[in-house]
Amino acid sequence: MDYATTLRRVLVCGASAAAMAAATPALAQTSGGGGTVIEELVVTAQKREEALQDVPIAVSAFNQESLERARIEGGPNLVLAVPNVQFSKGNFTGYNFQIRGIGSKLVAASGDAGTGIHLNNAPLIANNLFETEFYDMERVEVLRGPQGTLYGRNATGGVVNLITAKPTDSFEAAARAEYGNYNSIKLRGMVNMPLGDMLALRVAGNYLKRDGYGENLATGNDADDRDLWGARATLSFSPSDNFRSWLLFDHFEEDDNRSRIGKQFCTKDVGPTSIGGLAFSGIPPVAQIQRGLFSQGCLPTSLYDPSALGTVNSQATLGGLFGALGGFQTGDAYAGKMQDPDVRNIESLFDPIYKSKTDIYEFNAEFDVTENVTMNWLSAYTYYKLYTRQDYNRYLPSTTFNTTPNPVNAFAAAPIPGGYAALYAALFPGGVINDPQNGARNRFTTSDISSAYTEQWSHEVRFQSNYEGPFNYNVGAMITKYKSSGDYYVMFNTGTGYYQINNLLATGNANCVGAPPCVSIDPNADPTRVGHNYYDSYGPYRLLSYAAFGELYWQMSETFKWTLGLRYTVDDKRVIAHTVALGVPGQGPIPIGRQEVKFKEPTGRFGFDWQPDVGFTDDTLIYAFYTRGYKGGGLNPPFSPGIGVVPVPATFEPEFINAYEIGTKNTLMGGSLVLNLTGFYYDYKGYQVSKIINRTSINENIDAEVKGLEFESIWQPIEGLRLNAQIGWLDTKIKEASSIDTFNRTQGVAGLTLVKSSAASNCVVSTAAAQTALAISNGQVPGFTPNPFNLLGVCTLASAAGAGTNINGTGAIAAGTNAFGGLVSEGVPVNLEGHELPNSPHWTVSLGAQYTMSLGDWQATLRGDYYRQTKTFARIYNSPADRIRAWENVNLTFTVEQPDLGLEIGAFVKNATDETAITDFYLTDDSSGLFRNVFYTEPRTYGVSISKRW
Repeated sequence: MDYATTLRRVLVCGASAAAMAAATPALAQTSGGGGTVIEELVVTAQKREEALQDVPIAVSAFNQESLERARIEGGPNLVLAVPNVQFSKGNFTGYNFQIRGIGSKLVAASGDAGTGIHLNNAPLIANNLFETEFYDMERVEVLRGPQGTLYGRNATGGVVNLITAKPTDSFEAAARAEYGNYNSIKLRGMVNMPLGDMLALRVAGNYLKRDGYGENLATGNDADDRDLWGARATLSFSPSDNFRSWLLFDHFEEDDNRSRIGKQFCTKDVGPTSIGGLAFSGIPPVAQIQRGLFSQGCLPTSLYDPSALGTVNSQATLGGLFGALGGFQTGDAYAGKMQDPDVRNIESLFDPIYKSKTDIYEFNAEFDVTENVTMNWLSAYTYYKLYTRQDYNRYLPSTTFNTTPNPVNAFAAAPIPGGYAALYAALFPGGVINDPQNGARNRFTTSDISSAYTEQWSHEVRFQSNYEGPFNYNVGAMITKYKSSGDYYVMFNTGTGYYQINNLLATGNANCVGAPPCVSIDPNADPTRVGHNYYDSYGPYRLLSYAAFGELYWQMSETFKWTLGLRYTVDDKRVIAHTVALGVPGQGPIPIGRQEVKFKEPTGRFGFDWQPDVGFTDDTLIYAFYTRGYKGGGLNPPFSPGIGVVPVPATFEPEFINAYEIGTKNTLMGGSLVLNLTGFYYDYKGYQVSKIINRTSINENIDAEVKGLEFESIWQPIEGLRLNAQIGWLDTKIKEASSIDTFNRTQGVAGLTLVKSSAASNCVVSTAAAQTALAISNGQVPGFTPNPFNLLGVCTLASAAGAGTNINGTGAIAAGTNAFGGLVSEGVPVNLEGHELPNSPHWTVSLGAQYTMSLGDWQATLRGDYYRQTKTFARIYNSPADRIRAWENVNLTFTVEQPDLGLEIGAFVKNATDETAITDFYLTDDSSGLFRNVFYTEPRTYGVSISKRW
């Protein structure tokens, strides 16, 4: 019997005792306790306190104890315990937390995440979910499905709400120390102090320091280590029975060598041996450059092919193009080089730099306006700062720069006194380029910086009733102000060297900073935006979002309740856009002007929950809801000129979800068995997804449908034994749509050839047109001498003639004609209909078991958790190159405790089978060679801990 069939049978037979033998920690639960009755957490999924089994929403919740037992240490680990959830880091220090196929696969400063992250119900747009660890939490709630009414920013996927522990009226304290492999040291502590009758203070903190999971083979130092800490102080003030308030300060700080991006994967594309049988030039230096201009850098092979740990063909990159133009590099800088097969290791000229700091201030008050009406007031301010710097490729070149320039270069014929070779020797002695950002190096060097500075204010006022009659309400209004700034720099020394040559010829000063014709060379090691010798994506962003919302509840009978929720949201987004000024004469950012987009959308939900007496259960809840979810659109970043086949709108549209959900929550067998089942269908409009074109992110909207089932259960058959099960089934399909895959522009169609442009992006022409251009480049056409750089005009449109033509019936639609008379296209569109949404495995399965036994005054608890997800795809194209294999995870914990002493000693193994699982990848731009940055789960970790409570 195959795996899928087995899982289907488990779902069908979910109500039987046999199904209860498998288990999951995804439901709210406490981990200890005697007897067989399962204790429930009280949650605030509907912004009021309710027992989890009474909430008509698909929600999973965990208290601090259950988080520690299952080794759910932070946001990424929630994947292992919540159905139909996915998590992966992203390329620019972001992440994608995805629920039921919906998350954030777009790259834009003005874009929103598909899953809202909240701290004590306050939304956090910029946050540290994948960096910080959970400590001193009252609970963590994960709401699945669009939250179209009560939660701000209207996340289309769902909400993760982190509820911190609040001060109590008695003294208590706790401390925990843990030591593990990789010299991992974790410290946690908490002190709760009553301060008279009205005040109480709770202070908590955590610290983590460990060695790297890999090694930087170039420096010999650890790669991807951690050094971070957090602290939180909460002051409660309750001067009377009808007024309660909390003031919270939360600080997070990290300064280490964390690898922001994963291993770079590339199957080297050395380029074709000929173009349709037409040979390259008989002059070897010319032929070498020509062949590189028909390479895309990396081929679209499987991530699991041994060749995927190769290196990019630098001739197919923008930095490599500058290397050829200036005569710095002959051929591929990484010729013959393979990467270390250990995916944790890198080879970088310098160790990664990772610095992050966050300060959060929150004030929350509850005031009983009347006996039956409570006013809730929530205000929050967040300051977030980030700076990261890494080697762009993370492996060293196999060759050095030329000490004398390659004779085939762009300056060979320039009227330079003494000739170009003399100028080259003076500017670059020994082949060393003195690049202020990358240092003095005699080899191809590229690095990047991702930085961010954000501030956010949010305020919410809400009135909630608790009448004894049939009608109640929960209404309010909120406003969020958010502003961000920051840069994404890519700095490459061949570009700096090329501009130094041009500056010397134009101004007499290679490193000039000033007005045209000078291309300013930033003299600072940390760039300050003054230079035009590097790529800089810069566009300060401002969001103003406000909304009015409310839910009306009608208790039609003792067991049947209707809910109607409505929300009206206004999102006003503004970007002060700047053009990418790489190579543009002058200095400093070049503003395009203010770009603005505004969205006004109603959302909400309508449905019922029913608590029938069905006889064979202790308690049953059945609910069904229609929910309309919305996520705002935004502004596409400015882009470098391309050939313009695919129109790029200034904005991308919002996402909308019409969600239909039905579920049941059941308690059986005297409270020893919990069994929940949810089914859902989404009509998904405007799914936002990015691809990188011409060195910027272009966001597209496509439609899809999503359907799925979620099964969750806890069974405590005898005292001390607890079994959990969680199964998610997901089916996603893109509706009618098409898109050009930059990783495979020709789609293998005969008669088409890919060529590099003068900006190192790619275009597609007919093979016959490519032969014509190659013949001219070879000097085989009268009036032309051999010059490989003539090929750089193949992608440049000389006229709009032939625009819209299907080139030779191949499906490649022409944008116009180049100077060689050939039709030019972006590529062959891929029909996406029926494709799966990215990062949406059909099956996710969590199984767990926990047994607690008494040993005199001590208790011993053994717990094991198993997780598996089936294969998925990283991109909408669903090609073999996009496929991510199924993976699994096993966690084991063992603890002994003496409750009277408040003492606990434990041991753990996390990822016990040492699974090296890929979670996602990011495909870069044509001009970078189309490599993939791949993200992994953490390796096996193990250790011991000791905890004490007072």
